[in-house]
Amino acid sequence: MLYLAIKALVSGAIIAIISEIAKRSPAAGALVASLPLVSILGMIWLWRDTHDPSRMAAHAGATFWYVIPSLPMFLLIPWLLRHGIGFWPTLLSGCLLTIALYLAMLFIGPRFGLRL
Repeated sequence: MLYLAIKALVSGAIIAIISEIAKRSPAAGALVASLPLVSILGMIWLWRDTHDPSRMAAHAGATFWYVIPSLPMFLLIPWLLRHGIGFWPTLLSGCLLTIALYLAMLFIGPRFGLRL
């Protein structure tokens, strides 16, 4: 249980740090947020828990494919905000777009040999 609490605290601290950096400099916050810190931490925790190379390879490969459909959200959100749409509807739109693209990838991907 202590290990789980440590994982949660470290992971949460990264999010809090990014938020504080972004308050001072949006570009610096974006740079830190764009680093694959959560993915790296996830891989570290997974490796520590399993020491399973095939599971780690599957995790890293799937992470790559799941990043791709999330990227358009980062184009849609600034576009909507710059066009006067409120933050919450904009965030919801970005999340819905990402979900739709995830689902599309899950249904279309196997037709091209992609297995997640």
